Amino acid sequence: MSPRRTRILWLARDLGADGAAQALADRARHADTARFEIEVAYLLPGRDPLVPALERAGLRVHHLAGAPGSPRTPGTTGATGRTDPRWPWHLRRLLAERRYGLLHTHTPVPAAAARLLALGRNAPRLVHSEQSPWGPRRLVTSWADALTYRRNDAVIAGSRAVGRTVPAGRRAGDRVTVVLQAPDLADAGPAARAAARAGLGLPADALVIGTVSGRTPGEDQATLLAAYAGLRRTGPDTRLVLIGGGPSEPRLRALAAGLGLTDVVFAGSRPDVPALLPALDVFVLGSPQQGPPAALLAAMTCGLPSVATRAGATPEVLDDGAQGLLVPPGDPAALGGALAGLLADAALRARLGAAARERAAGFGAAAAQRAVEAVYRRVLRP
Repeated sequence: MSPRRTRILWLARDLGADGAAQALADRARHADTARFEIEVAYLLPGRDPLVPALERAGLRVHHLAGAPGSPRTPGTTGATGRTDPRWPWHLRRLLAERRYGLLHTHTPVPAAAARLLALGRNAPRLVHSEQSPWGPRRLVTSWADALTYRRNDAVIAGSRAVGRTVPAGRRAGDRVTVVLQAPDLADAGPAARAAARAGLGLPADALVIGTVSGRTPGEDQATLLAAYAGLRRTGPDTRLVLIGGGPSEPRLRALAAGLGLTDVVFAGSRPDVPALLPALDVFVLGSPQQGPPAALLAAMTCGLPSVATRAGATPEVLDDGAQGLLVPPGDPAALGGALAGLLADAALRARLGAAARERAAGFGAAAAQRAVEAVYRRVLRP
């Protein structure tokens, strides 16, 4: 006899096309639909381009700004982008009407509210995902976590570095399961490489170094610019591409000009980052990250060799000399030396890139979903 399907709700702040929501959409395609019936609820209107992808994967999607199950068109609700303050009430109705066996939360504040709402004899089991290090939080979040966090039946961390930051007194059963996930990417062959280079205005025969940055003020692109300036004085014909915007871009442009770097490509914030990665020969992750290094995992999935800092969660996914090279943070000479060695050795780049692609396959969405579902089965066990 087939096991009875358990209805599960994934609760997220939004379904925008960024790393966290995209990871859900990637995993949805690999869900065990014979065992689990997964639905998604989110709060923020207008941040929902991934709704169609989730629905194509067979997931029912609820926007917490109306009656559960009410029809809606992605991208059209709430032009202001403000969360409906009544969303906890809508969530409570949804939990009562859909009778979920498990609630998997992905954002701190909605998670705390959900733990307070998911009460009673028929309340769902609770799983929470932490993608960022546990650190100083807003007062309301800290109080909510203090009151509710131990109600979690399990906690899933995006890296061991993140898992270690969860205070022992807050851990569900003192257990944290680590699930690393690499993105599902499209073709990275010659045609994709040519298209990406054309889109960025890069010469077909240049050696291209690139990085992807977010909007975090602490990201250390200044070290990369200093390392690249040294390469341009002594090395081959190279180009540097900085993908991603943020408040530090004007300062970085001024720094590049001060270093005499007139050929750095500032690509700005782009929705098509996966399509741009094939343009690169070497990827750089120069900022220590406790959370899962999504950009590094994306580069590895594309088969790119990387130079990354030996800090945070990075050594969890990249072994020095195996899939790339690790250097100390904030050291332009070490970073420049590692880049020079890779740029001068095509065979080494090919070997490290192939190993990176193979390693990233072990962190793919299918493997991540299997690991998450193993947690589900454990907490649902009678």
